[in-house]
Amino acid sequence: MASSHGRSDLRFADWMASLPQSMHAVPLANMAIPGSHDSFSFYIDEASPVGPEQPETVQNFVSVFGTVAKKLMRKWLATQTMNFISQLEAGIRFFDLRISTKPRDPDNELYFAHGLFSATVREGLEQISCFLSAHAKEVVFLDFNHFYGVQNLHHEKLVAMLKEVFGEKLCPVVFAQEVTLKYLWEKEYQVLVFYHHPMALEVPFLWPGQMMPAPWANTTDPEKLVQFLQASVTDRRRKGTFFVSQVVLTPKASTVMKGVASGLRETITERALPGMMQWIRSQRPGENGINIITADFVELGEFISAVISLNYHHLNDEDDDAT
Repeated sequence: MASSHGRSDLRFADWMASLPQSMHAVPLANMAIPGSHDSFSFYIDEASPVGPEQPETVQNFVSVFGTVAKKLMRKWLATQTMNFISQLEAGIRFFDLRISTKPRDPDNELYFAHGLFSATVREGLEQISCFLSAHAKEVVFLDFNHFYGVQNLHHEKLVAMLKEVFGEKLCPVVFAQEVTLKYLWEKEYQVLVFYHHPMALEVPFLWPGQMMPAPWANTTDPEKLVQFLQASVTDRRRKGTFFVSQVVLTPKASTVMKGVASGLRETITERALPGMMQWIRSQRPGENGINIITADFVELGEFISAVISLNYHHLNDEDDDAT
């Protein structure tokens, strides 16, 4: 797996362990937690085939233009620059994971995928487990939300892999409001796996996907994104689940064509960053507020520190209410 291009900021490598004691009994569903969108896309394998989820137009484009087309695709498909370890060291605790098989792969290997293929799932999970072993009070959310070309035998392989890699770190399903740092630390659980497939009903440590809703704005317009995010948080009130706010702009085909050689970061993400950061800083965590916030290029604009610091604003707000 490729090394990290982004530099991780080690201030937040143990931010959960460093939270004040009054936060230890707060449900994680009521805390502010930074996450990454298409978390694995720091590495895109340009030598791989196009992902099975891509439309025929994209498949044809690549078949005609080959490697050049894949290099251009990579500029729009890569939404992160830091690898899993660097993201974790920087404070990311939620991972958005999309899984695919490769066509005609005799090994039936599982890969992360977003248009093109990334690393093997095992490589990524082992990186995460390695970090957790060295940071015993940190907790991660793994959200397996898209599966491409994945059959039952592949789901069974992935479940066995999760057991093998994480073992006793896996937290079995309980009510979301029961999951606090205190609860997890006492039981030495560090991993919550959310699984958007019926297989979740058969395995005690697979949390059903509906317990991790992540509404998607599907817009290139920063103002529309903020309106959508605010409406989604308002609609979340007291649902008893975890909740993802995707602070993510999605390019249209016309946007890609205009900035085809520039890529996602330069054309969209960096330009919209001030407005997106303003929205984040205005939020508060809680059962009527935000929970997990995901973004592209998580090293930009103090995103991670802004999300984590919301937990301290929340404490200050409670102190003000008490006086």
